[in-house]
Amino acid sequence: MKNSAIQIRRKPRQSRAKLTQEALQESFVRLLHERPASQITIREITDLAGVGLGTFYEYFSKKEDLIALTIHLHVKHNAESLKSYAQSLIKLSTDLEFQAYLERIIHFQIEQIQAKQFLWSQVFLLERQISDIESYRKSYAMMVQMWQHILKPFIQDDEQLKSVALNMQRVCYGFVSQTLLIEPTFKDWNVLEMDIVQFLKKLDYRS
Repeated sequence: MKNSAIQIRRKPRQSRAKLTQEALQESFVRLLHERPASQITIREITDLAGVGLGTFYEYFSKKEDLIALTIHLHVKHNAESLKSYAQSLIKLSTDLEFQAYLERIIHFQIEQIQAKQFLWSQVFLLERQISDIESYRKSYAMMVQMWQHILKPFIQDDEQLKSVALNMQRVCYGFVSQTLLIEPTFKDWNVLEMDIVQFLKKLDYRS
């Protein structure tokens, strides 16, 4: 059953409350390495997090809300990491060519996903099982905006920037998500990276 949106009963405004919510998310992820999300109970999550069952319901109305938030924050962290890496490339080099810039970012993205391959394969699967279409659209839009931020130093025209950013997300997300959904233990990451790079070379980025 899919949620209408991420529903959090209590937002963690204080540091202790934030740590509690993070502990619940981390416990869920740890249990996810042992068995599917459908087999994980709220009691197991709270026991591993070291909090009471009532504490869980202070923040979430059901397990699916915790899962949806975990997916959102995982994708958000990935977007922030890519933006930071892109900024570091711009700062370190004043004459970096556009294609080389893209290839380094794609390589970094592939490395980040490969490092947590199991978790990403589960995120892509749960995204389809748990997230409603509105949540999915928001997550997708966040990644498109990330690509706009990354590409802006090279593409000044706003309409062209939006178009290229959308295509970057379509290509990268499509290649990686479909690969891990079909083959969670996928190993040929160098080949996948080259396939993405070769496909992107066919696009006319700044026409």
